[in-house]
Amino acid sequence: MIALSLAEIAAAVGGQPHDIPDPSVRVTGPVVRDSREVAPGSLFAAFAGEHVDGHDFAAQVVEAGAVAVLASRPVGVPAIVVDDVQTALGALARHVVARLGATLVALTGSAGKTSTKDLIAQVLRTKAPTVFTPGSFNNEIGLPLTALSATEETRFLVLEMGARGIGHIRYLTELTPPRIGLVLNVGTAHIGEFGGREQIAQAKGELVEALPPAEDGGAALLNADDPLVRAMASRTKAKVILFGESAEADVRAENVRLTDSGQPAFRLLTPSGASDVTMRLYGEHHVSNALAAAAVAHELGMSADEIAIALSEAGSLSRWRMEVTERPDGVTIVNDAYNANPESMRAALRALAAMGRGRRTWAVLGKMAELGDEALAEHDAVGRLAVRLNVSKLVAVGGREASWLQLGAYNEGSWGEESVHVSDAQAAVDLLRSELRPGDVVLVKASRSVGLESVAQALVEGGVDAR
Repeated sequence: MIALSLAEIAAAVGGQPHDIPDPSVRVTGPVVRDSREVAPGSLFAAFAGEHVDGHDFAAQVVEAGAVAVLASRPVGVPAIVVDDVQTALGALARHVVARLGATLVALTGSAGKTSTKDLIAQVLRTKAPTVFTPGSFNNEIGLPLTALSATEETRFLVLEMGARGIGHIRYLTELTPPRIGLVLNVGTAHIGEFGGREQIAQAKGELVEALPPAEDGGAALLNADDPLVRAMASRTKAKVILFGESAEADVRAENVRLTDSGQPAFRLLTPSGASDVTMRLYGEHHVSNALAAAAVAHELGMSADEIAIALSEAGSLSRWRMEVTERPDGVTIVNDAYNANPESMRAALRALAAMGRGRRTWAVLGKMAELGDEALAEHDAVGRLAVRLNVSKLVAVGGREASWLQLGAYNEGSWGEESVHVSDAQAAVDLLRSELRPGDVVLVKASRSVGLESVAQALVEGGVDAR
């Protein structure tokens, strides 16, 4: 964080100093909520969780080097006491962002946010110091913590914004007002909570509504290939830039293809030129993510050649997202188990089919959460797609939703042991260990709550129990 005195922090968050001998002492280290991450000069935000209360660690974090604690009650060590720690953290982020000379880039969408955020950050940091959301740190706590990690040297701040309801993204944009806003897609992730794709579009579009007008530098980057996203152009006064494979897109791709190993390649076209890209990531769905990143980079002044080189060198920064491991025996494990929704599940299956040309392919799939009334139809459709893509074997893991995956495959034409339903992760590991052969490709994917990363890890490590 940029160095601030405790007096300035207290004023910014509307807090009262307690047990602070010298209010001019400055916070020079990171703002953290995990006591294990405290470093000299830190500010520790004490959250009272369901199982752990950060206030109980106040003495410990000060002993470890924290300058003070942001707390909701006096804790016997230097503290800034506020009514609500989360609200205060957001206010501090807003204060710091206003002091920065950085360009704020915010993105949202139903699928691909984290992968696209990682691409944007990798491209922009070839131009100037860039801070970006770690992992999926995209909510009302994670986003302020990311913004507070920026320093005086930061020139680009890339923030992923998630939403589970109307008004969530609007709130996040009030904490960290972006100049550039990017909307990837409107899918069915969390449709059970929102109630429909139109409601999801309403929530995602709050990002472009928050942008400054074009004359003040505001830019809305919209996916030309998604009608619900493209329609958001009417909801903003910012300059609109379209990206996608549509001929009408300002930043687009031509001659899209997959290499023999399943990595996308294409010709990148921007208003300032064209250049060829061959990505290190796996799956054709990354083309849209790359075009989104290219649109941001173009808006910030990078040439087509600079963008293409950066995209071709970019890798995966976040765990369990199409994380590919080649075992010594020739088996390839694709760990995409961080999360799942119908759109990302279909993309992962297509990537598996491309990677597995001429090889046996395994899709180890589990529940997609938060689909509401659409759950049965969506799981059935994924099972059917696995058959249509000629996946060699579907292993559906878990309870009711897994049975729907297996039933969809069966009804599409799977028979015998081409699709199988197993009860849990360990059963899947036992099955795979007994049947995998050199050269096989295994995709592991489900919603985060299922925990199927244990299957991928057990297969990679060989001999590790998934329980």
